[in-house]
Amino acid sequence: MKKLFPHPVLAALLLGLWLVLQQSIGFGHVLLGSIIAIGASLAAAKIIPEPVRIRNPHLLLKLAAIAGLDIVRSNIALLMVLGNPRPKPKAAFIEMKLELTDTFALAVLACLITATPGSAWLEYNREHSTVLIHVFDLVDAADWETTIRTRYEALLLEIFQ
Repeated sequence: MKKLFPHPVLAALLLGLWLVLQQSIGFGHVLLGSIIAIGASLAAAKIIPEPVRIRNPHLLLKLAAIAGLDIVRSNIALLMVLGNPRPKPKAAFIEMKLELTDTFALAVLACLITATPGSAWLEYNREHSTVLIHVFDLVDAADWETTIRTRYEALLLEIFQ
């Protein structure tokens, strides 16, 4: 069974998404969606080297809420910076050490940082466990590091490690 469904949650989510997009639970849609979901699950097994282990799934909702609010706030802040006739914003790079080692937790953190307007994950050094982040308007580097550590990294450590 594990060979047919190497990532059962992924297959179930894909099938559910397929049925929602089709707006039908007819036999043909369920069959085609199942074939696509199983195929994607088998393809993912070739790409994903290790199983995803989520220790505290209930914290995913908290992480999504925090990230959503931060993205909205960052959009507003970026709009204010671009619309304000003050001197040019101070773009800068931050290199910070991370405690995260889980591949999927690092991928989620990279997505969260890059999805937040005004910041971008540029590079990760696995040997030193450091990440290079570009910030569009950096006021305080220590504040950025504290935000990433307390809001994202701490939650990701609880969820994945």
